[in-house]
Amino acid sequence: MMKKQFHALRSGAHLQWLLATLLVLASVPVAYAQSPGQEAAVVWRLLDYIAVDYASAVQGGKVISPAEYAEMQEFSATASEKIAALPANAQKPELREDAAQLTGLVEAHAPPDEVARQARSLATALVAAYPVPLAPSQPPDVDRGAALYQQMCTACHGVAGAGDGPAAAGMEPPPIDFTDEARARERSLFGLYQVITQGLEGTAMTSYAHLSDQDRWALAFHVGQFAYAAEETSEPPKGAENPLATLQELVQITPATLANEVGEQQARAITAFLRRHPAASVPATGSQLSLAHTRLANAVAAYGRGDQTAAKSAALSAYLDGFEPVEPQLATRAPDLMRDIEQSMLSLRASIDQQAGLEEVKQRAVTAASLLDKAETVLSSTADNAGWAGFVGALTILVREGLEALLIVIAIVAFLRKAERPDVLPYVHAGWVGALLAGAGTWALATYVVSISGAQREVVEGFSALFAAVVLVSVGLWLHQKSYAGLWQQYLQQKLSRVLSGKSAWFLLVLSFVAVYREVFETILFYSAMWHGGGDNSMILAGFAVGVVILVVVAVTMLQFSRKLPIGRFFFWSSLLMAILAVVLTGKGVAALQEAGWLSVAPISFPRIDWLGVHPSLQVVLAQAAALLLLIAGLIYNRRTAAAAER
Repeated sequence: MMKKQFHALRSGAHLQWLLATLLVLASVPVAYAQSPGQEAAVVWRLLDYIAVDYASAVQGGKVISPAEYAEMQEFSATASEKIAALPANAQKPELREDAAQLTGLVEAHAPPDEVARQARSLATALVAAYPVPLAPSQPPDVDRGAALYQQMCTACHGVAGAGDGPAAAGMEPPPIDFTDEARARERSLFGLYQVITQGLEGTAMTSYAHLSDQDRWALAFHVGQFAYAAEETSEPPKGAENPLATLQELVQITPATLANEVGEQQARAITAFLRRHPAASVPATGSQLSLAHTRLANAVAAYGRGDQTAAKSAALSAYLDGFEPVEPQLATRAPDLMRDIEQSMLSLRASIDQQAGLEEVKQRAVTAASLLDKAETVLSSTADNAGWAGFVGALTILVREGLEALLIVIAIVAFLRKAERPDVLPYVHAGWVGALLAGAGTWALATYVVSISGAQREVVEGFSALFAAVVLVSVGLWLHQKSYAGLWQQYLQQKLSRVLSGKSAWFLLVLSFVAVYREVFETILFYSAMWHGGGDNSMILAGFAVGVVILVVVAVTMLQFSRKLPIGRFFFWSSLLMAILAVVLTGKGVAALQEAGWLSVAPISFPRIDWLGVHPSLQVVLAQAAALLLLIAGLIYNRRTAAAAER
């Protein structure tokens, strides 16, 4: 147990009562004060200490340092107690058995190699069962680490880390000599980070938890260099390929373990260089995909320590902030892979929502990570058709997003012309023109002022889609009602004077604005991601121009066709179009709010049809079914009403 201290309160009439209360509280177990991950980190540090220092306590089956050996006994017993106190899970019984075996080895004066091997194995299994943050989120600033060391550590550990600082005299035990190669060989950067974070009980080493996480990692990297000469840290390793491809691998492995894989000389060269140049261990992926990988790991770690909220947040960020910004480029090159990634991340969030087992969540994250690796390969390809991919992407995105808004606006315009109400058309035109201007403002805002997160984008898209869907249901049923003989003639005779009042005109303005802005908003963010994706931007502009031409042709054709339709048929086909768009937007709105984390996700075995807004999610399918049933009920009601009117 870590030592607890408190200061007596010296003022107030109830001093004795307060002191008694504090004493009682101090005697209560404080296991609840730390999360399972934090408790596991404490145990990991104890195991790491045993693996490194047991050799200085026992040699050849005999105790060579009673003080050190007593410490090894205490640490192994404490590790067993803390593991027993961790929350229950499937791995805990095996962990307790391994901890008991380690305690037995220490009591039996087992060889140091055997004890170290058992301690390392137990530590690895522990962090797998109770995940803790195992690596920095980005390469640490080693120069910052050097500055922190000079400020905080030289008094005890000395300028060169040899444990010979001015305050070291008389310390028992003495400060660690970081230049000791034998000791450094058994010490991982994660072990150093843990000691820096939590301190070391029974020594003068205090906790530096008040430092930021990145500062503590920077300090660990700097301390980890002292056992290597300056020339070793300056040159990249030659010969065999570096097997440490990530920061997590770099900080977890000990030089001794690495030597078993690549040989002593190569392990020393790799360790020396990467501890001085940690950025060299970062995967060669795009920054956005690297972020997605990091967030997936964070989600698993948070879920493993029982923090479902943090796990869900990290999983959402993996998709919204890590993957979605590169989605447009991937959609033009590998649309099936893009949909697979979306579905895999949806399944991961669903597993977290449903409180599935840790192994299932891990497997979901592994699947998503492997798909991201495939996406990296696709995105980093330098194929000759990359320019055409940008052209096709720009074209399809504009036509796909613009067509929905165009259908709504054209239907409103055609209706007003048929109804001989040109005086209301300026409201509709003001709506869609205003949406285009607002879209330009959104682009400027997102580019020069603030960063629009993926979650914010999905929320805007989701609510605007649902708003438009509600309006389209009502408008579609209204148009269908007027499609019956007699009803539309009576309606036209009224010249819409009472129905299309001033309030209705403003309502049409809002509808046209929302319908267009939703699509403009999404299109701008897609184009922004493509524009900064390193492709041929001239081809993106060409795709945009062709897309505009296609939309103009569609608009003119629809207006011409609507003029030739008899008024009754026009009302009928317009109502059908409105009904279809309402169901489509309902699905897209619910899916967007799911992606933003506002709605839960329950994946089902169902086809995905993007252009119809159909997603393999129970919530989406039920919402679209409800919208469809409402429309069917409305159609039946309209038919019965028309029949009654004719009678």
